[in-house]
Order: sequence, then structure tokens, then C-alpha cells
Amino acid sequence: MTAPIPAEIPDIPRVPGIAAKAAAAAVPVVPAYAVLPRVRRPVVALFRLLVALAAATGVVLGLLSGSPVRALSHFTVLSGILTTAVFAVTARRAWTARHPLRPSVTAGTVLYAVGAGLAHHLILADDTIPFSLSGGGTPTVWHAVADHLLHTAVPAAVALDWLLLTRPGALRLHSAATWTILPVAYLATTVIRGVLLPPGTPARYPYPFLDVTRHGFVEVLGNVAILGVACYGLAVLLVALDHLRPGSRRHRPPENRISSPATSGLK
Repeated sequence: MTAPIPAEIPDIPRVPGIAAKAAAAAVPVVPAYAVLPRVRRPVVALFRLLVALAAATGVVLGLLSGSPVRALSHFTVLSGILTTAVFAVTARRAWTARHPLRPSVTAGTVLYAVGAGLAHHLILADDTIPFSLSGGGTPTVWHAVADHLLHTAVPAAVALDWLLLTRPGALRLHSAATWTILPVAYLATTVIRGVLLPPGTPARYPYPFLDVTRHGFVEVLGNVAILGVACYGLAVLLVALDHLRPGSRRHRPPENRISSPATSGLK
């Protein structure tokens, strides 16, 4: 025999905090930039446009100073093309008050431009290192201008833009490994391409430290590994500096999210 079902079931007491959380979850939360008025940044747009023009000028001069195929085999030229595209887009977004590109995209561009500049000044332009390229004869005026733009002026301008004109504290450590994929893939592809090309092909190996004929596979693979680790270390340093910059925060500030007045009093 079962007990009769009561006609009325008493109300279940509410658990404190559950109702408030449920009500808050039911209200959509939108980013602040979706409702706040947009602000144009003409000075920032002009600076980024000049950086894009400088990078484009360096790329064009590099292509016209010799063989275009040989120029495109250099990582500096490829990073210059990427810098031109990214900074042209960011300049337009700053001029039209649109939301900026993802921080990982702009920071990756900084990594490639600065990394190419450091590799040039620390390895390729140093006469005391056997991998130096300075002994290849006197470059033409236009080639020297392209080298100065892509190896010195553009990396410095890109770094200043990132340090002074972007929101700090937005990068995450997992992005460092993602950024390293492109340089390592470039190094591996360049070595494989050089091995497949017949001996005597011009610009078979664009950099001396990748020349398998002169240094052998073991030394070249070691150079690739060292450069990959150095690139990852530079990427980690970039993330660390991003969180050490003035005004940086590890988490998105509460004021970046706006909810409706119905949930503003819920805690």
C-alpha cells in the first residue's frame, strides 16, 4: 500500500546565490566595444601607414635589386610582405575606428620582423662569424636601402608600435609555440628545397648556416634547432613583456563587459 500523493507540494526553499547566478546567466553579455562609441585614431593610423609603406618599399627594392625568386627565398622579405599587409589593415582600422586585429596577429608580426632584424645584425652582418654575408661584395645603393629598411627601420618601428600603441596584457603563453611554427617550417622547407635543387643553382641556400653542401646535415639540423629554440625564447619574452608593460592585466577587466540593468545589482 502506497502513501497518498498530497494535493499541494510545499515550495522548495531557494538556495542562496543560485537564483542570482541563473538570472545573470540568462542575460546576454556583450563586449564593451560593441556598445561604446567608436574613437578614431588618425595619428596612429598615419604612423602605421608609414610603417606599411616603409616595409613595402623595402620589399620592392629587394625584388628589383636582383632576382625576384632569390629575394623571395629570404625570410626578411617574406616578413616584410606580412608587415605591409598587417599594418595596412591596422592603419585602416585605426582611421575608421574599427576594432583592432587580434593581439596574437599583431604580436606575431612583431616577432617575425624583429627576429629577422636580430638574425641579420647578430649573425649575417658580423664578420667574425663564419655564417656572415658581408663578404659577398659591395651592395648597390638600392640594395643597401632595402637592407636598412627591412633589417633596422621597420623592426624598430614595429616594436615601438606594439609597445606604445597596443593594449597590454592580451597575449597568452600558448601563442609562443604557434608563432614558432612558421619560422621552423620556413627553415625546414628551405633546406629541403636546397637539397632537391641541382648543385650550382643560384641562391640554392639563401643563408650560409643552411648550406648542407658546406656544413653537412648534422650541423645544419643543429642550426635549425638552435634558431627554432631562439625564436621560441623570443616569443616567450614577447609574452612576458606584454604582461610587464604599464597598465597590463592578466585577466580582462570587468569594465570590458556590459550587462543589462536587470543584472547590475546581482552579486
